[in-house]
Amino acid sequence: MSDTAGDSLADRLVAAHFPRSDGVLRVGGLDLRDLAEAHGTPLFVYDAELLRRAYRDLADAVSGFAVVDYSVKANPAPEVIRVFRDEGAGAEIASGAEFAASWAAGVEPRHILFAGPGKSDFDIEATVAGGIGEIHLENSEEMRRVAEAAGRHGVVQRVAIRINPGPDAQGGAMRMGGKPSPFGFDEEELDAIVDAVEAEPRLHLSGIHLFAGTQGLVAATLLSQWAYGLSLAARVADRIARPLDTIDLGGGLGIPYFSTDTQLDLAAIRDGIPALIARVKSDPRLREARIMLEPGRFLAGPAGLYVARVRAVKVSRGSRFVITDGGMHHHLAASGNLGQVVKRDYPVAVVVDRGGPRSPCAVVGPLCTPLDMLARATPLPDLAAGDLIAVLQSGAYGLTASPTGFLSHPRPVELLVDGGAAREIGGALRTD
Repeated sequence: MSDTAGDSLADRLVAAHFPRSDGVLRVGGLDLRDLAEAHGTPLFVYDAELLRRAYRDLADAVSGFAVVDYSVKANPAPEVIRVFRDEGAGAEIASGAEFAASWAAGVEPRHILFAGPGKSDFDIEATVAGGIGEIHLENSEEMRRVAEAAGRHGVVQRVAIRINPGPDAQGGAMRMGGKPSPFGFDEEELDAIVDAVEAEPRLHLSGIHLFAGTQGLVAATLLSQWAYGLSLAARVADRIARPLDTIDLGGGLGIPYFSTDTQLDLAAIRDGIPALIARVKSDPRLREARIMLEPGRFLAGPAGLYVARVRAVKVSRGSRFVITDGGMHHHLAASGNLGQVVKRDYPVAVVVDRGGPRSPCAVVGPLCTPLDMLARATPLPDLAAGDLIAVLQSGAYGLTASPTGFLSHPRPVELLVDGGAAREIGGALRTD
């Protein structure tokens, strides 16, 4: 089996985001070979202008209906957070460390919200003390602990109820609701939870949080989920006899990783927005609420590359193996060991395309485990020691979502390319 140049997902992504010059991938106008020589490999490279483009495209598509915040878990480097902050985004966090990173990036605490099913006492204390804008409650024990922390600090803490919605709201590659879940309160018990929060004098119920799924690539499904979220918000507003301040419709917007994936159609999203706007404007329970989306993967994923250098190429029983200095310890998701049941290949491209036929090969890392495989049958040309490969769609859930301490290999450098220059970022994550 071979692949013709120009017709793969990797080729389309390269053409859209990292156009070649003389066969060489470029990031923000810079030669990727030069970056690898200057900073070593393995290497994560993020293009700030692509981050901005993704944010602006989505914000434009949902303009008039929702604002766009950034889900920090996707890539918590403060320099990446700052790019989105400068575009007007708030931050959605999942730990006290992400709260500190967002604050360091210049996001005002009142524009930060905190979600996650197992918040620690330290994290609750730090975020309440730091004036966080909203904490999203996920269980009754957490409700009690947030109320106690608010009492210690003499504040009334703004909170939202995260709702585990029923099956009518489901969609996306990874469903987060409609079944038993550690995330949020089941929709069936919503009235009782609303009453319990309202009874806490140190809590102010300001909103709801709905997250029905992730890696959603179908516009109609997302629009339907958002409409369902509005219905739940209206129901809660009726229960508390006042309008809500915030309606968090979650993230869940996907990007294509595999050959069978389609790009999320933002034009279709834009076409569906007027009906949602009309619904909000016609309902006094909703019209004053700050409605937000908080994607991470959609904003950060396409802007990143994971670059590795070939150490050896071998053939074993008829199969070609390209052995690199990068692997699952830096990019667990690309190895298929971060939530994939059926392991499929992320888009992979050669950094220097010299032409010639492509044939399937396995791209593996330096770790002594068969799990360390970045691609299983990806079509690549002939390669030799010293060549460079790049895993695309690597700006989200890369380094910090990976077992970086496994086998004690050094951590890779992260670079942000902006304005024709590259600088190292994420230094707090490095130990080498």
